[in-house]
Amino acid sequence: MRVFVTGATGWVGSAVVKDLLAAGHQVLGLARSDEGARSVAAAGAEVLRGSLEALDSLKRGAAQADGVIHAAFNHDFSKLAENAEHERLAIEAIGNELAGSNRPFIVTSGVALLAPGRVTTEDEPARAAIASFPRSPEAAAAAFSARGVRVSAVRLAPTVHGLGDHGFVPRLIEIARAKGVSAYVGEGGNRWPAVHRLDAARVYRLALERDAEGATWHAIAEQGVPFKAIAEAIGRGLGIPVVSQTPEQAADHFGWFARFAAIDCPSSSEITRSRLGWQPEHPVLLADLGQPEYFEPAR
Repeated sequence: MRVFVTGATGWVGSAVVKDLLAAGHQVLGLARSDEGARSVAAAGAEVLRGSLEALDSLKRGAAQADGVIHAAFNHDFSKLAENAEHERLAIEAIGNELAGSNRPFIVTSGVALLAPGRVTTEDEPARAAIASFPRSPEAAAAAFSARGVRVSAVRLAPTVHGLGDHGFVPRLIEIARAKGVSAYVGEGGNRWPAVHRLDAARVYRLALERDAEGATWHAIAEQGVPFKAIAEAIGRGLGIPVVSQTPEQAADHFGWFARFAAIDCPSSSEITRSRLGWQPEHPVLLADLGQPEYFEPAR
């Protein structure tokens, strides 16, 4: 199958590209820079220059593919509303190009804000866009199910980890290093699901091959790691104290990230494992955080 992948140079998308190629698929990878184009080509994929904002490039990519995996998003949370709108328009551009073709279109979502405080499953309805978090790729793509597109979604854990990580856990490490303490909120019992990036990448490929219209898949290896345990691992890695903070103290300590540091979002992947035959094979989060390389400052 020839697959168009947005986010082909990203943390998750680059792993998806390699997994697809290893399984014998052809990949057309979106790249916005010369450096990105070189990395896509080095992986063995064909390069399409463009970006989420360049909608014509997305249409060209979708037109040339047997299926599309959308793994791109600008995670600059200072421009969340703007970036969410760029993504919505990008999904619409791809969906319009695929309309009537019965080709698969997999979008990327998350479990963090689905239903905080209880274990969510793949049957949990997609979260609608709201003012405080206006991103909802599942909702944007859903309309194309009625227009001859085989839409499905892969929901990621809050932390997709592995050496080279530049997501939420490195952000926690940066904050802890700057503040001199590794903090958790209250008793630290709130839970974060986790998955290794290579295990997450395989979910996309298996979902594409399964081609199940309307399906939602959970790339979740660990249902919920207590946040206190994450903070303790960071404290050990940096050699600094680990402290409990009140919500008020945490707001100052974590800044805009305080909302995520306190969230309790355990999530199951039993349906995904059963239907796709997926079993995580790579290190769990705390094992990854036991590696000194995880604490090397970003270059």
